[in-house]
Amino acid sequence: MDELIPFFSAWRVMHMGTREVVDGLVAPDHRGPSLALRQVLSRWGGAWYWSDRTHAQLTLVRPLPGARRPSWRLHTALFLLTIICTLAAGTALAGLWFPFSPPGFGGMLRGATQFLVDFVAGDWRLFLAGWTFGVPLLTILLVHELGHYTAARRYDIDSSPPVFLPIPPTISPIGSLGAFIRLRSPVLDRRQLLDVGAAGPLAGFVIAIAVLIWGYRTSDPFSLAHLLPAGVGGSGTPTWVMFAGQPIVLGDSLLTGFLRQQFFPNALGLHLSLPAFAGWVGAFITGLNLLPLSQLDGGHVLYGLLGRGQRWVAALTVLALLVLAQVSPMWYVWVIMTFLIGGGRWTHPSVVAPERPVPASRRWVGASCIAVFVLTFVPFPFAL
Repeated sequence: MDELIPFFSAWRVMHMGTREVVDGLVAPDHRGPSLALRQVLSRWGGAWYWSDRTHAQLTLVRPLPGARRPSWRLHTALFLLTIICTLAAGTALAGLWFPFSPPGFGGMLRGATQFLVDFVAGDWRLFLAGWTFGVPLLTILLVHELGHYTAARRYDIDSSPPVFLPIPPTISPIGSLGAFIRLRSPVLDRRQLLDVGAAGPLAGFVIAIAVLIWGYRTSDPFSLAHLLPAGVGGSGTPTWVMFAGQPIVLGDSLLTGFLRQQFFPNALGLHLSLPAFAGWVGAFITGLNLLPLSQLDGGHVLYGLLGRGQRWVAALTVLALLVLAQVSPMWYVWVIMTFLIGGGRWTHPSVVAPERPVPASRRWVGASCIAVFVLTFVPFPFAL
C-alpha cells in the first residue's frame, strides 16, 4: 500500500471478508494511468479497475494474508452425481429406461435409493445412452457458472467453485436443480455486482442457442393429439417430450417459438429431441435466473443498473408472477423459493458503495441481460 500513496490525493483502505480494498482518488498527473502508476499496478497482487470514465477513481482488490483456498472435493462429488442423474434422465427421456417412482414422500426416497443401487449394479452402462441430453445441459449450466466465477475472479472477489445440485431422475425429468457459486467476500460497488451477475446468463445463453439449433434440427414434427386429454396443449402447435412413457407439453419462449417456426412452420406438433430439450431447459433456467428478484442473477443485474430502484421493478414482477400462477401454479413455488433465497425479501441487499453508479461503458451488459430475459422467459412452461 505504501508505494501507492504518492499517486493518490485521497484514499481509503477497507478489509472486506478475506479481501483488502483500496479505493483512491488519483492525483491528476497520474490518471490514465501514468507510466509510474502503471508500473506499480503491474506489481499489484490482485485486481484493479477505474471506477469512473475520467480515470480519476481507482479501485484495487487483493486477498488478505491467510485467505483460505477452496476445497474442490465436495464440488467434484456433487458434479459427478449431477452427471449421473442427468444421463439417467436423458435415458428415460429416450424411452430406454423407466425410473421406479412409488407415490408419496417415502416412495420418492425408495425410488432414489433404488436408482443408486441399480446404477452401481450396472445400469450406468444403459445411462450412457442419455448423453445427448446430459452433456449439452451440463455444458450450459457449467458455462453459466464459470461465467460468474470468472467475472468474480476478474474483480478478485472471494468466490466458491460452482456447486451443482443433483436430483434423482425418479423425482425430476431433468436430473438437476441447477448450480450456483457463493461469494465469500462483500461486493464493493454496483459495477462489480452487474458484471458478476450478468456474466453467467450471457455465457450460458450463447451455449443454449447452439444446443437449441442442434436440437431443433434433429427433432421430429409429430402430432401429440392422440396422447393428450381433450384441451391439453391448447389450440396451437404443442411442443412435447416423453418421460417414462408420459407426455410433457412444453411452453414456448420467444426464442424457442422462433426456432420452431423456422424449422417446422407447418407441423401439427413437435417432439423435441434430447439436445433440443436440453437447450429448452437451459434457456428456461436462464430466463428464471434473470427475473429481477432478490439474489437471482436478474436481481443482481437490475440492482447494478438501478440501485434502490430495483425494489419497484421486483414488486411488479412478483405481482405479475402471481397473475401467471392462476394458470400455471408452478409460479407460486418459484415466488416462494425466491423469497427463501433472498432471506424473505424480493429486494436486493445493498453493496458496500451503492452510491457509485455503473459507468456508461458497462450499461450495455445490463441491456444485454434484459434482452436475453425477454427472449428466454416462458410464461406457461408445462402442461402435464
